[in-house]
This record gives sequence, structure tokens and C-alpha cells, in this order.
Amino acid sequence: MDELTVSAKNKMQKSLEALQSNLSKVRTGRAHAGILDHIMVDYYGTPTQLNQVAIVNVADATNLIVQPYEKNMKPVIEKTIRDSDLGLNPAASGDSIRIPMPSLTEERRRELIKIVKSEGEGSKVAIRNIRRDCNDSLKKLTKDKEISEDEERKLQEEVQKSTNQYITNIDSMITAKEKDLLTV
Repeated sequence: MDELTVSAKNKMQKSLEALQSNLSKVRTGRAHAGILDHIMVDYYGTPTQLNQVAIVNVADATNLIVQPYEKNMKPVIEKTIRDSDLGLNPAASGDSIRIPMPSLTEERRRELIKIVKSEGEGSKVAIRNIRRDCNDSLKKLTKDKEISEDEERKLQEEVQKSTNQYITNIDSMITAKEKDLLTV
């Protein structure tokens, strides 16, 4: 029985981590190295994460600097970043690539907030589905007389507390990201 609740909590934690990863990809207008984490570069025919073929640094609030480990990778990295879904326009400068972060318009900020809220709602649905699956398993155990109704109720309350905690965490993450997006 404890295995069910521990498994449910682990799945909820993974949903929260997935949301955190998705939110980190949403651009806020300020430069941060994490925005390029999901970029895959063609490294001699093998798709490789950008951070494994180059160093990504924050130069200032509006610029990133990418320094490839190999000079011949510079045009490949530049093209990959330009072709990505981030809407960035990298420019070569010496041995490195400078990536200016365009400022966000009010309209784009509103669109990004809608995306963030949608991601948050999707995570909440995932958490609730995990709760439902766990509760269904508990009901089946009770029906098969493997646990008592009191144990079932106690475990359901424990799962509900976890669900409430994770949904609260999701709400706070969404609120923080909204605030970050609205900060000019």
C-alpha cells in the first residue's frame, strides 16, 4: 500500500520537474543560458546537445555568448540556433557567437503567459490523473479484501494531501513565471 502512495508521489514529482523544464524554455526577454539547453547541434553527423560542444555564458542582461570548443563548429552552431524555434538571431564575433535577446512586446508577453498557464494546467491534469489512478488501485485492493476500508480512506487522504501540495507548487511556479514575464 505504501508502494502505491510512494509511486504516486514520485510520478507527481516527475510531472513537476517536467513543468519546470518546460517553463525554463519560455523566454522572458532576459538572457539566461538555460534557454539553449534543448538545442541539438549536428556534431559530425550525431545530434548533440549544445552545452556539450560549446560553453554558453551570459554576457549581460540581453546577450548570450556561445564559445564552441572547436572553431569549425561555429557556423553549424550559429545556423542551428538561427533555425531553432526560439526566434534568436546569432552573430559571429571572433571565436565566439553573440546572441542578442530581443525584447518582448506586450502582445508577445501575453501570448507567453497563455502558454505558461496552459503548461501549468496540463501539469495539474497529470497530477490529478495520477491521484485518480492511485485511488482506483486502492479501491481495487479494498474490493479484493487486501486492505480495509479504513486503510483505503487513510491512504486516499495521504494521496490527496500530496496532490494538493503539488498543485500548490505548480500554482506558485506559474505565478513566478508570469511575474517574470511581465517584468520589463
